[in-house]
Amino acid sequence: MIHQKLNILILAGFVLTSGIGMAQELLKGRVIDDTTEEPILGVSISVLGTKFSAITGADGYFRVTGGIPLGNQKITVLKNGYYSKTIPVVIDTINRVNIDPLYLQLDNSDIAQSQGIISLTENDLADDENAANNLSGLLQASKDQFLRAAAFDFSATFFRPRGLNSEDGKIIINGIEMNKQFSGRPQWSNWGGVNDLQRNQSFNMGLSAADQSFGGYAGVQSIDMRASQQRAGTQISYASSNRSYRNRLMASHRSGLRNNGWSYAITLSRRAGEEGFVDGTLYDANSLGLSVEKKISDTHSINFTGLYTPNRSGRRTAMTQEVRDLKGIAYNALWGDQNNVQRNSRVREIEEPIFMLNHFWNITDKVKLNTNLGYQFGKIGNTRIDNGGTRIDPTLGQNAYIGGARNPLPDYYQNLPSYFLRNGQDPIDYQRAYQAQQEFINDGQLDWNSLYEANRSWSAAGGNSLYAIQEDRIDDTQLSVNTIITADLTENILFNAGMRYRNLNSENYAMINDLLGGPGFLDVDFFAEETSEINLDQAAQSNLRTPNRIAGIGDRYKYNYNINANVIAGFAQTQFKTKKVDFFVAANLSRTVYQRDGKFENGNFPGAASFGKSNQLEFTDISFKGGAIYKISGQQFIDVNAASISQAPTIRNSFSNARQNNETVIGLESQKSYSADLSYIYSTPVIKARFTAYYIQFAKGADIGFYFTEDLTGLPLNDGSAFVQEVITQTESRNTGIELGLEVPITPSIMFKAAAALGQNVYTNNPHLYLTSDDFSGPLSFGDGTTNLKGYHVAGGPETALQIGFEYRDPEYWNIGVTANYFANAYADISNLRRSANFRLDYDGMEFNDFDSAVANELLKQEQFDNYMLWNVIGGKSWRIDDKYVGFFATINNVLGQEYKTGGFEQSRNSNFRSTRDDANNPQEVFAPRYFFGNGTTYYLNLYLRF
Repeated sequence: MIHQKLNILILAGFVLTSGIGMAQELLKGRVIDDTTEEPILGVSISVLGTKFSAITGADGYFRVTGGIPLGNQKITVLKNGYYSKTIPVVIDTINRVNIDPLYLQLDNSDIAQSQGIISLTENDLADDENAANNLSGLLQASKDQFLRAAAFDFSATFFRPRGLNSEDGKIIINGIEMNKQFSGRPQWSNWGGVNDLQRNQSFNMGLSAADQSFGGYAGVQSIDMRASQQRAGTQISYASSNRSYRNRLMASHRSGLRNNGWSYAITLSRRAGEEGFVDGTLYDANSLGLSVEKKISDTHSINFTGLYTPNRSGRRTAMTQEVRDLKGIAYNALWGDQNNVQRNSRVREIEEPIFMLNHFWNITDKVKLNTNLGYQFGKIGNTRIDNGGTRIDPTLGQNAYIGGARNPLPDYYQNLPSYFLRNGQDPIDYQRAYQAQQEFINDGQLDWNSLYEANRSWSAAGGNSLYAIQEDRIDDTQLSVNTIITADLTENILFNAGMRYRNLNSENYAMINDLLGGPGFLDVDFFAEETSEINLDQAAQSNLRTPNRIAGIGDRYKYNYNINANVIAGFAQTQFKTKKVDFFVAANLSRTVYQRDGKFENGNFPGAASFGKSNQLEFTDISFKGGAIYKISGQQFIDVNAASISQAPTIRNSFSNARQNNETVIGLESQKSYSADLSYIYSTPVIKARFTAYYIQFAKGADIGFYFTEDLTGLPLNDGSAFVQEVITQTESRNTGIELGLEVPITPSIMFKAAAALGQNVYTNNPHLYLTSDDFSGPLSFGDGTTNLKGYHVAGGPETALQIGFEYRDPEYWNIGVTANYFANAYADISNLRRSANFRLDYDGMEFNDFDSAVANELLKQEQFDNYMLWNVIGGKSWRIDDKYVGFFATINNVLGQEYKTGGFEQSRNSNFRSTRDDANNPQEVFAPRYFFGNGTTYYLNLYLRF
């Protein structure tokens, strides 16, 4: 009897299990490329409006498991680089739905456009003075219409979504964070030119849950360069452009996963050009990317990725309106002809190979562990002209240093017409101004021959080099280790967690790059000032341990120090899925330690003030975020996210003058921030729309600036002049606004798209300001020690960006699109020093007797740039010839050649009311604001062959 009951139970269990199995596998299929008929890995399949989804494997197969609701359903099919699909299906318990094959069409415009974006912008993104905060590279993997507009159309204006910078987001390659510890920003050129290895990308927008990192306000872009995840095939492409480089040749081959478990992918490219849109901006870059993977077993794989992308680029600089009016927006003062060859005085050279070793372990079907080891080393070098060459004259019983030369750049203020008209209307002034104008218009480029001739004559008189090329070097060695676990705790709960450690040793020094024909360069500071505490002979020394040293090519001089940084962090995140609400919570804990180690004993800061190790800076930070998606229906969703983030300051903002001393920023704290956003999402097979409102509050921020200024009050100097380090702390700012993205098909082939951003980014307090310098002792502050920034706009691209566009995609594999993009509410960066009490105080610390509040308010009014519109055109065509795929993609940006300013800043040389007022009353300001101008009409053309 018992035996019979047992058989009945076993049979009932079998029937029940079979029923469950059928319920859990009511939908399956296989996704293949409609051109190559090869299976596609990593396609996302989801039942619209439900929690049920699946990802295709290497064979292209998928199975959607779980109790899918019966009846009419729609499934969405998504893969980056392919057209998305929405397919109606009928789910029942008798006939299991099997879609085999399910064809996807390659979206060549997406691939070609994403291939061009980093290559075209990395030269601009490397420009610390203006564009390094651009987010276009971070957003390129997004399928969201607003973010696509921000990446491909708004990026030329350096528009910042939500007012955020690139350090507010994370770049992850093979699980390893790539943001630099010095600035927090990604170094885009470290993986530029290996675009064919970067096709497998995902982007988690804003504060949404990300599997490999806690992330930041600007989201997480994850790039998977694993060899086994690369689509098999070979591709050769040629690109031409007039923006950063002129020509690019790229070739790649990807084996796919072979039967023996091996796979590999390799990409090589060369990008070069004598100049881009801006005159004299050379570009010279080679790239090699290699990924090799071995599938050891069904549960273990090991992947090696190596990236070597050495590149050189000529820099440009901001210009005043006077210079623009004389020479145009493509003018660049930093270069000149030498032996009929363009030579730029400021060249940025980056050579930082990256090696990664990744282990992937599928512990069970539900639990995966990814462990990564990364090692990066190399150099970043920036050259400039050093015009402080001297020789020793000990005739007065102590060393005296004779020499120094005027700034040789042609746009130096003493070379421009405004300089000669600053003192009145004398006819001789007009004559000199006219002569300066004509010389600048007719030439206006750097005279290399004059530098060599000056060194020759100076050397003949027994001197050293008067001019030399200084290279500011950063030689980094970084080790990164992390481990990331992903676990399906239940059918409805996903758990992610990770630990990471980064150790950085950064050597920072100045090096003689070129003596310009001279015999050597005396390593002293010609501009040093003798004080009551330190005599001139000591103050002038870059290194008291090797005084009056003659530096040759390759020698370190001026400054030499190391920065050691250690970061250990961990995050945990849990995602929950229910019938009506999906939500997540996440936390991050980090410990950051910085220390400077001086290798030179600076004459102004003798002993431990500059030599040896500084005090350690230590920061412990805890951050939280969470979010929820409420499913109004299968087509409408409410998405809400919130975060409280504590972030350690970057190395850049931790030491007030790391080149000379061990001093750390006074009152330095981790930056605190709080954010919330609310989105309404409408997604159907016809219309896709997103509307978002956001709020971000930053507190306890810090920043450091370096410049020469005059008219400082309270100094024991007659003119109040000094080269200073301006330290701002306790900064508070608020970013608020709305975003809109919309896609509506007018016909099956014509798509209407629109995007809009309306924001406001303002300072909400008066932060602390103090100055340091080797020209005076101790920190210098004014009045109550603050600067009046409250209510001013945080500069950085337009706050308003609007787009409408149409795109036609023909069934015969060609497409063309046009967008109109309108920008408004962009502001110049203001001088913090002018907004401090120093502005209204005379040398004796008393308020100017002629101070006029109404005039002062007008002088301190923040400049708002003119509004403008840019028209862009994109298009492409592809052909299948036997088993080969041939095509092209082209863009024309700023079709009508609209002139516009992408940024600018007030100069702080005039720092008080009188000097600023008097300069503003000149026929043309001598120390006027400097601007960055956007490019005129530019193009990008990419031709490719894939087989």
